[in-house]
Amino acid sequence: MENNSSKTSLKIMLLIMGLIVFYLPQTEAQDKKTVKEATVITAQTLTTDSKAKTALFEGSVIAKKGDMTLFADKMLVYYTDEKSSSNIKKIDADGNVKVVKGEKVITSSAATYLAEPQEKIIFSGSPRASEGENVVTGAKMTYFLKDDHSIVENSKVILVNKKQE
Repeated sequence: MENNSSKTSLKIMLLIMGLIVFYLPQTEAQDKKTVKEATVITAQTLTTDSKAKTALFEGSVIAKKGDMTLFADKMLVYYTDEKSSSNIKKIDADGNVKVVKGEKVITSSAATYLAEPQEKIIFSGSPRASEGENVVTGAKMTYFLKDDHSIVENSKVILVNKKQE
């Protein structure tokens, strides 16, 4: 019994290690070369399903990669066994979703990260983006990570112009 428990723990540890490491292009000039950039995910609980190739993180989930951090109550990660540029193909985040990248903050009740064909995050459930005092809200926001641009449906924009003294 102890031996099976050790094997299961080792499999889970290897799965987690596989989930938290994937690759991104370093610059446009080096599209063919890749650099390892670790993604670290912490949560109160982790439930894995090797047949479905999913990992469910629950309770105060924090996923950090480079200068971007994603917070959520629950996060379901879909992965592949392929040794391609990324083994994470999709992430569904639910409950108190917040993405912070530099001074940019996007909040919503749910978000979906898609690795292909373009790396993007789709925010739904009262999405709100802010940078300083400037705010954008809408019905749905799509944030393209590589290009650092967004598409907002049914948008409302509040721009604050500071007076110079």
